[in-house]
Amino acid sequence: MYTQAMDQPNSPQDGLRSVPGASDSRQTEFDARMDSDRKIEPQDWMPEAYRKTLVRQISQHAHSEIIGMQPEGNWISRAPSLKRKAILLAKVQDEGGHGLYLYSAAETLGVSRDALLDALHAGKAKYSSIFNYPTLTWADVGVIGWLVHGAAIMNQVPICRCSYGPYARAMIRICKEESFHQRQGYESLMTQMKGTPAQREMVQDAVDRWYWPVLAMFGPPDADSPNSAQGMRWGIKRISNDELRQKFVDATVPQAAILGVTLPDPDLKWNEARGHHDYGAIDWDDFWAVVNGNGPCNKERLATRVKAHEDGQWVRDAALAYARKQQARALREAA
Repeated sequence: MYTQAMDQPNSPQDGLRSVPGASDSRQTEFDARMDSDRKIEPQDWMPEAYRKTLVRQISQHAHSEIIGMQPEGNWISRAPSLKRKAILLAKVQDEGGHGLYLYSAAETLGVSRDALLDALHAGKAKYSSIFNYPTLTWADVGVIGWLVHGAAIMNQVPICRCSYGPYARAMIRICKEESFHQRQGYESLMTQMKGTPAQREMVQDAVDRWYWPVLAMFGPPDADSPNSAQGMRWGIKRISNDELRQKFVDATVPQAAILGVTLPDPDLKWNEARGHHDYGAIDWDDFWAVVNGNGPCNKERLATRVKAHEDGQWVRDAALAYARKQQARALREAA
């Protein structure tokens, strides 16, 4: 639903220009690759600032996928039917897989997975603010699929053209699966909206609670986003926060009309002159409070993640012991 008409070519100003202080032939070759929209691979030279930006973005993306398993995971045992349970199990499993793809992509930049996880568990690394809100009803699961994953697709489809090859390739499969998640959520909500008045009220309540945090998911306004401009010059980011947010609003309004829900924005209206919907002001104070660890579920989400990691230590130890045993056996047989 969101994958159409998103893969637009770069504008000329999106090409990288040399990093100050880096004037050697390697920088020249790197600039040429960026300007011709060719991929950078792990064996290629890259500016340290480029590498650090990728590590930050890819690791935050991976952390978001892993933490993002929690809001819906606690509804697996309470799904209203076997069909819904199976769908939700597949969806949560997908999120775990996405995190593993992305950690692997980050490792190609010379950072260990243990270091990435240590930063997450210590509260030093960020993940998407949207996963720090509670899932109060079954309708929340559908709204997460429709709105949260819909916004994720808006953000992530352009990353399939990221200048860093391993990240771009990982995103191809991830976006295909995110598209399934979005459709799953929307179909679930459509079913509930055909149900009882109480079910329809439950859906509307979930939309009211999630809509504004989802708009904030795209990040602060372009003027207040410290990393966007550099990311776009490097081809890591292809479309600005405000452009993505506008695309999302324009796509969501007709979907909400079909669904039969009201988006909780009294300022939302079509602007004929702009050819887009106008929308109200986002509460950025709430956004930054959640980003800085003071959201409704920040502490709960991180504590759950740390406990799961610690409880799984014996599995990792056993896997490593088995791998060492197999390696030793192979060496004996080769001797």
